[in-house]
Amino acid sequence: MLAKILHLLQHNTKAGMSTKDLANLASAELKSLGGEPAFLGFGGFPDVLCVSLNDEVVHGIPKPRRLINSGDIVSVDFGVIYNGMITDAALSFTVGKATPELQELVKITEESLYAGINVVKNGVKTGDIGHAVEKVLNKHHYGVVRDLVGHGVGHHLHEDPNVPNYGFPGSGVSLSKGMTIAIEPMATLGSKSVFMANDGWTIKTVDGSNSAHFEHTVLISEDHAEILTAYSPA
Repeated sequence: MLAKILHLLQHNTKAGMSTKDLANLASAELKSLGGEPAFLGFGGFPDVLCVSLNDEVVHGIPKPRRLINSGDIVSVDFGVIYNGMITDAALSFTVGKATPELQELVKITEESLYAGINVVKNGVKTGDIGHAVEKVLNKHHYGVVRDLVGHGVGHHLHEDPNVPNYGFPGSGVSLSKGMTIAIEPMATLGSKSVFMANDGWTIKTVDGSNSAHFEHTVLISEDHAEILTAYSPA
């Protein structure tokens, strides 16, 4: 459900739409699929979807007057509840005529997500995952946001352990098969430093640089990770 909705948002976002339009689209599609929104009301969050533009890293609140322009980078983060279980995923994409620099940021941030996923197996340490993510982003001299991390997910939206996007091989918490975690790199074109906006939710880059965010919920098996939020056309 979640993967289908993110795919729908990515391929239906146009310049001139508002971020609230995207939330309404996600809400209607989720209802038709029979799921429930995991974000609505979580910690007081006022909508079903986080939509973050440009220098907004994560947790942007959808607003009718927050318009999407050609050249923007859009990050959408969504959570779904079904039969009491939760998945969490996000992706970033550019709209209209975006600069090559922004397109590259999106591409490499997604690559860093899969680099992290590719080291997941029974007994992997959180530091192994973070190191794999960070290695890709450092190669391209991007800011690696450290104040926000991936996490366990399943029975609750945010569960232990934290899964940072940086670290040293062999360090951190050991993960076991059967666990589900959300891996979610956040990268910027400038500084790794971020701050919370006045709305109490939106996290932005301190230096105003643009950012990208990708996330999958994965199930840890003996020798690999199964991506639970991958898009698979029916």
